[in-house]
Amino acid sequence: MAMHSNWNPWHGCIKCSEGCRNCYVYYLDRMRGRNGADIYKTKTGFRYPLSRDRAGRYKIQSGEMISVCMTSDFFLKEADEWRNEAWEIMRTRSDIIFLLLTKRPERIPECLPADWGDGWENIFLNVSCENQERADERIPLLLALPFRHKGLHCAPLLGPLHIGKYPDSGQIEQVVCGGENYGGSRPCDFDWIRALREECITRNITFCFMETGTTFLRDGRVYRIRNKQLQNLQAFKSGMTFQGKAMKFELKDAFGQPVPKEDLYVLDYVKKCNTCSFRIICNGCSHCGRCED
Repeated sequence: MAMHSNWNPWHGCIKCSEGCRNCYVYYLDRMRGRNGADIYKTKTGFRYPLSRDRAGRYKIQSGEMISVCMTSDFFLKEADEWRNEAWEIMRTRSDIIFLLLTKRPERIPECLPADWGDGWENIFLNVSCENQERADERIPLLLALPFRHKGLHCAPLLGPLHIGKYPDSGQIEQVVCGGENYGGSRPCDFDWIRALREECITRNITFCFMETGTTFLRDGRVYRIRNKQLQNLQAFKSGMTFQGKAMKFELKDAFGQPVPKEDLYVLDYVKKCNTCSFRIICNGCSHCGRCED
């Protein structure tokens, strides 16, 4: 996924469920001699969505999707003192989409702005569902929340997961899943991926199989795939990704007017993107120069 698509206003998290056991944030922080449980407001990155180039234009263009708190949880209690300022930034940038991913949907009602109403059009809420227990715990909470756009993030997928009648509400617009990496390698079975995909197809919900994870089970065989690029490629080759009904975000400019279609960011890809499993949910290539393409 393009690096310009992440915004981390704070860093660090507290483990709260099975999917946290081998958290990649803890793993990467440990490699740097840090503790992933240390939570702090980022200094240079907090106001990233408001950053401008030398010509005074926003670096993040109208229509881009930004993933929020990928090294924390937006609804973490320890971040309560900073959240209102983050909401204000999202209110100001009503022309871009903010993807919020959380394992704490039970905290959301007390964390919403006073003017939230039935939700802001530029916010896309996803809850983590790593197994059936967490899906049955968190999806009903998600469906009861006042958000206009909702999705499921089933990664790391730790067991068979059936979403049953939850999608019948018509609220779930996207399901993302993948195996486990970094400090852990609990197995991910391809049969779980296939079953979850079928449930999405029957409702025309977009489904993205991001990566196999380090330990991947398929047709009775165990594969150890340590290279993340190879995991990504194998997920792509599996053909599991499915484009369902397109999401439509009614974005507004600083004056509250709809952003004209011609002013919206156009996704751009390079050759390498053609075999990337993330493409269906990616923000496009930022042309950072890190790859040959």
